[in-house]
Amino acid sequence: MSKAERTRQFIIEASAPIINKKGMAGTSLSDIMEATKLAKGGIYGNFESKEEICRESFLYLRSQLSSKLNTAVAEGKSSKEKLFNLLNVYSNDINTIDGCPILNFGAEADDTNPVMKEQVKKAIHSAQNRFFTIVEEGIKSKELSANINAEHFSIKVFAMIEGAILCRKILGTDVQMKIVIDSIKTEFESYLQ
Repeated sequence: MSKAERTRQFIIEASAPIINKKGMAGTSLSDIMEATKLAKGGIYGNFESKEEICRESFLYLRSQLSSKLNTAVAEGKSSKEKLFNLLNVYSNDINTIDGCPILNFGAEADDTNPVMKEQVKKAIHSAQNRFFTIVEEGIKSKELSANINAEHFSIKVFAMIEGAILCRKILGTDVQMKIVIDSIKTEFESYLQ
């Protein structure tokens, strides 16, 4: 990795948590400069705009979260273990990155930033597909009844979890998350064979 590439990556890694917490509009160039200890020229010598930094920060955060989620799934042997491990990450680890980047960036980009909206859309599909794959594999291995609709389950689970993350962030409590996780587990277990 060249020095320019390392500097660019450093800016992304330093900016990402700030942008995830304060939002794209709420994060100023001064915030990025303070986090990186770089001057304006050092930032814009590596990026064309703050929007590019935001986009790259989202992709970085998404990659970090994806890696955690994929590791959790890989550590499970059965579909149940895979799903429960995944739910554990959503329930516990999302707090360590100031909430879910899909939710944080998506809420801000829905009508104002079509490029970011496309990136968030891809992330949503990827997250839903992770749940879908677990269910499909469970059906194929005869661990789960074929009566479970993998597509509906994956969409519902993702939406419930994101809603619980939002509630946790706004209300400052895990009550909704615990109820949602328990509900998902109960429904999933009702399809175990």
